[in-house]
Amino acid sequence: MKPPAGRSLLEGKIVVVTAAAGAGIGAAVVARCLEEGARVVLSDSHERRLSTAFCSLEQTYGDSVLSVPCDVTSEADVQELLTVTTGHFGRIDVLVNNAGLGGNRPVTAMTDDEWARVLDVTLTGTFRCTRAALRRMTEQGSGGAIVNNASVLGWRAQAGQAHYAAAKAGVMAFTRCAALEAAASGVRINAVAPSLAAHPYLDRVMDAGELARLAGREAFGRAAEPWEVATVVAFLASDYASYLTGEVISVSSQHP
Repeated sequence: MKPPAGRSLLEGKIVVVTAAAGAGIGAAVVARCLEEGARVVLSDSHERRLSTAFCSLEQTYGDSVLSVPCDVTSEADVQELLTVTTGHFGRIDVLVNNAGLGGNRPVTAMTDDEWARVLDVTLTGTFRCTRAALRRMTEQGSGGAIVNNASVLGWRAQAGQAHYAAAKAGVMAFTRCAALEAAASGVRINAVAPSLAAHPYLDRVMDAGELARLAGREAFGRAAEPWEVATVVAFLASDYASYLTGEVISVSSQHP
């Protein structure tokens, strides 16, 4: 399957995507937003990977792309990301909080540092970026959209994923509460909750047998392609979702 052609859903919008380098959902979101007519700031904590991604995109999209390194666990980095974005493009219309950290560790073997690291990147990082973007969107007075990347593990149990699942459940709750606060400013905050999305690094945190088992539970018998998640993100970021806020959209074909 190939991604559908763009339909100008995000024409003229300024979009910031965290954890956007590499070959996962973040990179697919960047590609989808560019295809839909947006100007995009891609950000990542891996500067070499970010530079490679930016150079590749710049060849096709020219000055519609900008890259800014950012570690979402650093408030200074988050502020710099938003300052550079608004300084270069004049405003921010959409933030996609894609940064997250997983792992596979039973509770009895998990250290405090492992627990804290996953929550700091996945949940608190989403909070930091949302807070910074929401302040600027409110100051702009022109509304905006924030889309958070959650996970079906925020609803479903999976052994070895207690820290990640707790963080993603927190993202869901944070999305709903922040959406109520942001509504008065015309800013919509929603989330996607993918089940299993295929990317080259997935086998680093999960063995092949477990991946095959999870894929077999999907109605289509396969994992989602990252672009299939990205199309839902683009919809939530667009004006087609003008009446949606505080929602968590499951991007999944998994059956009980």
